[in-house]
Amino acid sequence: MKMRWAFCLVLPLLSVAWAGAQQSTSPPLTLQQALDFAHKQNPSLLSAMQHVEAVKAGETTAGLRQNPVLTSSGQMVTLGPDDPNGPDFYTVGVQRLFERGNKRAIRLDAARATTALTDQQRVDLQRQTDFAIKQAFTRMLFAKDALRVSQDNLEGYRKTVALMQVRLDAGDMSRNDFSRVELQLAGFENDTDNARLALTQASTQLQSLMGIERPAAGFDVVGALDTAVPAITLEDLKQKALDTRPDVKAAAQQVAVNQAGVRLAYANGTSDPTVEGEYEHSGHANTAGFNLQIPIRVFDRNQGEKERAKYELESSRLALTATRNQAVADVDQAFQAYQTAQAQAARYRTKYLDEAKRVRDNLEFSYRNGQGTLLDYLSALQDYRSVNLQSLTANAQLQLAIHQLSFVTYTEILP
Repeated sequence: MKMRWAFCLVLPLLSVAWAGAQQSTSPPLTLQQALDFAHKQNPSLLSAMQHVEAVKAGETTAGLRQNPVLTSSGQMVTLGPDDPNGPDFYTVGVQRLFERGNKRAIRLDAARATTALTDQQRVDLQRQTDFAIKQAFTRMLFAKDALRVSQDNLEGYRKTVALMQVRLDAGDMSRNDFSRVELQLAGFENDTDNARLALTQASTQLQSLMGIERPAAGFDVVGALDTAVPAITLEDLKQKALDTRPDVKAAAQQVAVNQAGVRLAYANGTSDPTVEGEYEHSGHANTAGFNLQIPIRVFDRNQGEKERAKYELESSRLALTATRNQAVADVDQAFQAYQTAQAQAARYRTKYLDEAKRVRDNLEFSYRNGQGTLLDYLSALQDYRSVNLQSLTANAQLQLAIHQLSFVTYTEILP
């Protein structure tokens, strides 16, 4: 019995450990895999999907017809059929309200338009979530590259410090110059620590956006910051934004909802008759009858709702125009940012990164051979570290600008 209880206690722990090992050794994710995972696991997106289904259920309610009403009554039920005070009287009837003005069909149109509106709002939430994931993914790639560069710089500089230690021991340099060289090591170490912290934070943020409840330390991604971009034009991007953006479609659906609202307001201004058929029993007599009720809409013709619906419709039309204008403005700004980021990244890639490396290598060689000054060498090291980081930043900014273009046009710019 004790062995059985021990096994029951240990088994969950082994399962958790195995799951943790599986999670920590999972292969790195691509951007598309991260997006696909979020679409299935992000709680906000799942909640939006459920909300769409809840709104869609309103279509069933909108399409329901009026229920018939069963009525019955009895009078003088304590008297018999031969009682001189009068016979007992019973009546049973069925009545039903018949809608005029095509109300049911209009309600269905409004409900379906509302479902379409809600679904476009869900798509827009997914668009925003995808954009946030792409940004976090790019920041994690940047953090990985920054950590790699900082580690390479640290390792390379440690070799330089080791060589300077040999020169110091040989009496080929002063203790003061060696200390100045060694002090620069703190900067490289700080760069590595900061890069490692940035990578951890970027990983946690990305996992949270993907819908992972407990971020794992072994989580990893794979990708490149310097990606090729297909030829794009500003006019094509503007047209894509107007054609595909879900917020523009949602604004158009809001117009459709309000158009149905106007039709429904006018339909609700019509009179709906109530027809009743009834059976009557009085003493030994059995009779049938009917009843017809038609409201006479002299005062209330639904005037207020008609006016309100018309103003709401005009408001939604103006909102649609504003949304389309904002979409075009978003594309203009994103395209300008993309062009600037592209020029900056190309500048470092084609010129300054190689130049900084060449200057550093030359001055390092000169200083190690006693031909250059310590000040020039340290300055070259600082320039190389700065240019390297600026080049990575430029590549990351370019990718972020591309993601921004994809976001404002709701198309995938990157191949």
